[in-house]
Amino acid sequence: MDKKKKKQRRLIFRIFILAVLVGLVVFAIIGNLSQDDAVVAEGEQAPNFELEQFGTDGERKSLDDFKGKGVMLNFWATYCKPCEEEMPYMQELYPKYKEKGVEIVGVNLDSTKLVVNRFIDKYDLTFTNLHDKNGQVMDQYGISPIPSTFFIDENGEIVDKVIGPLTLEKLEEHLKEIQPEA
Repeated sequence: MDKKKKKQRRLIFRIFILAVLVGLVVFAIIGNLSQDDAVVAEGEQAPNFELEQFGTDGERKSLDDFKGKGVMLNFWATYCKPCEEEMPYMQELYPKYKEKGVEIVGVNLDSTKLVVNRFIDKYDLTFTNLHDKNGQVMDQYGISPIPSTFFIDENGEIVDKVIGPLTLEKLEEHLKEIQPEA
């Protein structure tokens, strides 16, 4: 009888521990789902950040470096097919709009520089691309999914946010919208 009681107590103890663990997991999941992310929205000032620029020896750029210009801020990754499809459109329009005071800034979310540098070379990308290897800027802007693009006017205010890929026509419409007044 003693062995049977010991087994029964052990079983009850294990069930209790399991119930506590399940409760903690459920609590953590609910807590994360209800947590408000610090997401930036249209009409707000774009938060400043500083990241390393690809193709330089550790040179860093901040969003403030582009003050007075319209900025297209595009979050992307090499593994994202829609991101890859819109890159040629950005490169095609970049020289024209750079002359008009608009900068295209890519924020890459890949972890390895080698893959990204090959991608940049493959598409001959000449606009600024920054490396958000730890995802801090992605978190700061509340990015999910990619591609996600913010259009920021010369005063640093977010004019529009687009989730998903852009066509050449839509991209040009948005770039015209953030073009500084002459």
